[in-house]
Amino acid sequence: QVQLVESGGGLAQAGGSLRLSCAASGRTFSSAAMGWFRQAPGKERDIVAAISRSGANTYYADSVKGRFTISRDGAKNTVYLQMNSLRPEDTAVYYCAAFSTKTPFYGANYCYTDQSEYGYWGQGTQVTVSS
Repeated sequence: QVQLVESGGGLAQAGGSLRLSCAASGRTFSSAAMGWFRQAPGKERDIVAAISRSGANTYYADSVKGRFTISRDGAKNTVYLQMNSLRPEDTAVYYCAAFSTKTPFYGANYCYTDQSEYGYWGQGTQVTVSS
């Protein structure tokens, strides 16, 4: 059974940086395609970034392009989200997610971008950006 443990959330000033980590355990999805999502109060959960199983391909929401970077360390089964130039509107609960086996597998270089394609979720970590 896959377990996702998030860390690195907290409080940052506008223009500052944070790095989120998601450590995946469990044999089946320890090297699966991964994604970061966020949900702000009163809003739906939206994708922030995604990375293919191989790490070769990434996807970013328009609102974070040029500011956020997703990466992974396969040896440590860990996915990172480096967040730079933070804005107050980045304030949200951030969730780490892993690819679901119900989703067709399109290869190690494919990047899954829809939350319905993910079946395993962390409990979320709060990111708060002050102005």
